[in-house]
Amino acid sequence: MKTSMDDDGSASAGGAAGGRRQTLLRDADAGARMKGIGLILLSSLLFTVLDTSAKVVSTMGIPVLEVVFVRYGVHFVLAALILNPVTSPASWRTRKPILQVVRALALTACTAFNFIALQYLQLAQTVTISFLGPLFIAGLSFILFGEKVGPRRLAAILVGFGGILVVTQPGLAGFHPAMLIALLSVMSYSVYALMTRSLAGTESPGSMILVLAGVPTLILAPLMPAVWVWPEDPLLLVLMLVMGVTGGLGHFFVILAHRYATASVLAPFNYIQIVYMVLSGYLVFGDVPTAPTLIGAGIVVASGLYLLHRERVRRSPASETGRAA
Repeated sequence: MKTSMDDDGSASAGGAAGGRRQTLLRDADAGARMKGIGLILLSSLLFTVLDTSAKVVSTMGIPVLEVVFVRYGVHFVLAALILNPVTSPASWRTRKPILQVVRALALTACTAFNFIALQYLQLAQTVTISFLGPLFIAGLSFILFGEKVGPRRLAAILVGFGGILVVTQPGLAGFHPAMLIALLSVMSYSVYALMTRSLAGTESPGSMILVLAGVPTLILAPLMPAVWVWPEDPLLLVLMLVMGVTGGLGHFFVILAHRYATASVLAPFNYIQIVYMVLSGYLVFGDVPTAPTLIGAGIVVASGLYLLHRERVRRSPASETGRAA
């Protein structure tokens, strides 16, 4: 009888201890997810500051190539100081240098096209068009990697494009040619994102940050004597430096966020940037987003979130039917 009672007591104690461990693990997971979400929200804010500064600078007579050079040059200096060869030697080695360079060139093109578009479009318009990225990536994944795109995902992609048509209004008075440049920015970003996915398994985060900033800095440096224009207002120079700092920190926080939470958890919170950009556009430039911009943004966000949902379903262990999502 005593043995039975001891067994029951041990089982109860073990069950209680196991329950406490499970609770602690759940709390730790929840805390990590909140850190990741917080970092994504902060990175979105930094990218908003970056785009706002770029719009101010590029509309004040500073050449786009110069703006891009300073943005990545400051980024590279910061990354090189933090990830210096003494403390982070692994960050200066890469197994796939050519693919790393292609990735860096894709993001450089994305940045340049975006800065050009910002000269003519509202921040709300450029960020809405930028959220076509997940739709382009889904399409390119099918073309490049043979990933299946089922009818539901295809429908979401088409709806997302419909949202962009609402924003851009091709053939109508609301259309501006710079919207096509913004689309080129999205296409370049999609290539960058797919290259990042491909390299993530073999390359260190440090090397990806250094190459990302180092390639445009080295390529554009020889062109600077021909295009450089010293800002007449010191504030413009400050904003150019701010672009490099916010761009570098923004990318760093994105990488850090993915250490705490999965991409599927973090992705929906990227859309907060639309709110940031609308507020920044209004406060800094007095831009009030048009009804088509707001409606189109809602459609694009809804289609992007649905694509994310289908991706979760497709990758779920319970979803083993073999049917395309």
